[in-house]
Amino acid sequence: MAIPSGSGTEVLKRAVKGANSNAWFVAINGVADHIYTVLSIIIIEVGGADENYSVRILEDGGSGDEIELIKNQVLPSNATFVFSDRIVLSGTDHLEIYNTAGNCDIIVSYIDQDWT
Repeated sequence: MAIPSGSGTEVLKRAVKGANSNAWFVAINGVADHIYTVLSIIIIEVGGADENYSVRILEDGGSGDEIELIKNQVLPSNATFVFSDRIVLSGTDHLEIYNTAGNCDIIVSYIDQDWT
């Protein structure tokens, strides 16, 4: 992606998934000419059992490298995990979050800069 030189938009957004179970949740499905700044990732265990969770970035629309940000970490029963470091995704990168067989609620807040 070239460095933007024209006008664009900047919008605060969120991605939410209730009761995610044993699946990858695509929190950000990147689009060309966008820059995404992740502000926070919150994972809440609501099923009453210990969980394992992972967070990754898939580059180039899922066909590129897989970057593991958090891999197979334990989330105790009824606990909350907050990741508040900033992450920048560009273009068609994906941000995905996984948890094992129980139920987790997931909230991702981010800024979407659209330069199309």
